[in-house]
Amino acid sequence: MAAAALTPHGTVFPEEGRCGYFVEKKKRFCRMVVAAGKRFCGEHAGASEEENARKRILCPLDPKHTVYEDRLAKHLKKCNSREKPKPDFFIQDINAGLKDETEIPDQLVPISSLSEEQLENLIKKLRKASEGLNCTLKDQIMSHPALHDALNDPKNGDSAAKHLKQQASILGNIENLKLLGPRRCFVEFGAGKGKLSHWVDIALKDAEKVHFILVEKVTTRFKVDGKHRKKNSVFERLQIDIQHLCLNKIPLLSKEKLPVVGIGKHLCGVATDLALRCLVETYAASCEERNEEPLAKRIKNDKTEKEINTLAKEGNEKNIPEKWTPVAGIVIALCCHHRCDWRHYVGKEYFRALGLGAVDFHYFQRMSSWATCGMRKTTLEASNSSTKRRDKQNDGSEEHDDGGCRITDDSPESLPGFLTVEEKKKIGHLCKLLIDQGRIKYLQQKGFSPTLQYYTDPLVSLENVLLTALPNHSSSPETSA
Repeated sequence: MAAAALTPHGTVFPEEGRCGYFVEKKKRFCRMVVAAGKRFCGEHAGASEEENARKRILCPLDPKHTVYEDRLAKHLKKCNSREKPKPDFFIQDINAGLKDETEIPDQLVPISSLSEEQLENLIKKLRKASEGLNCTLKDQIMSHPALHDALNDPKNGDSAAKHLKQQASILGNIENLKLLGPRRCFVEFGAGKGKLSHWVDIALKDAEKVHFILVEKVTTRFKVDGKHRKKNSVFERLQIDIQHLCLNKIPLLSKEKLPVVGIGKHLCGVATDLALRCLVETYAASCEERNEEPLAKRIKNDKTEKEINTLAKEGNEKNIPEKWTPVAGIVIALCCHHRCDWRHYVGKEYFRALGLGAVDFHYFQRMSSWATCGMRKTTLEASNSSTKRRDKQNDGSEEHDDGGCRITDDSPESLPGFLTVEEKKKIGHLCKLLIDQGRIKYLQQKGFSPTLQYYTDPLVSLENVLLTALPNHSSSPETSA
């Protein structure tokens, strides 16, 4: 600290090399580092003593930053958080469920407040609804040579290694489904930094006509898609909630007519349902209604027979679909079932067929967190420090390897003790399976062959289930539900 000379405010002078602006609200100086020879940081630079004494208030558009009260009107016109004109591909609630659906009552009590009898009845309902379901999924843990060097990098920490293993397995599954090829558009939902698309692009090398659309509703730092600007692939990032995304209105898709491959790593809760509806209902169904020409027919209009045969041969070698289809496949790593929402859930018909409704879904959705929270009691001490660091850095991280679990009123630690931790964990997995089965039935009704499988070890990620789906006309292996 600088010498302890008091200011008129009764505090010491700012530390050497720190900003000289006194934050009246906090009764201390700003702690930002200043450039050599400067008195104030960038936030307070250029302000006179009178200006520094003026009142700053929270921006009404975004309380994460402040503004001078007398400059508020001017600031609101240029604030980055102001409402901007909506793009053509924004259509309000296009992928949301119907508003006239039965809603969940507002005053539902938390699970921890249910009586033992009520909780037992819920569990009986769950077990009855789950009868006949295959509770043991197939292990489909794979890898891909594109990540070989990255996986063996000695500089990797535990967290980086875990994410690389998951990305390698997802990429391996994409290739196994024959979806890794040229002349297609990969749409990454919940893209975050865009790392999954990054590895897909590296695996494809210099394949022709490969496009990437990265969908993320919030601004993201340290994006990796900027590394691909000078390559043949086209990367386009859309800052939009999946709930309002209309793929038909994206110029790249409407112009190129490339098959879409929907991908996602840890697509959180309700986002999975929104993405499925966006792909197979809003987009695929719309394209079929317009009776789009198959790719081979459109090529034939401009090519000779010899050229067509050559293209067909090359297509078989390069995994190019013989018949154009709006959605060539779906590969999504599931996550955070406790954040699902009845209105947006795509498996409502499946639940109703089992005699279940919105209230049952609400409690099963909450109980699904037991699958990952049930292990917290035994691992809490070991992971406490790293969890605190992660929470401080970003509570809304794109990665949810612990299931996004937080200790709440519905966590196993706060529930009646007639169930063991292991029993609660099994019930949580059963809730996840039932919710996912509704998604499977939805995809089957829409003409797809979906599969659930484990794509990584639970020691790598507790959220280790991968949902894949191919159109029924596809001949790729491993497509049964």
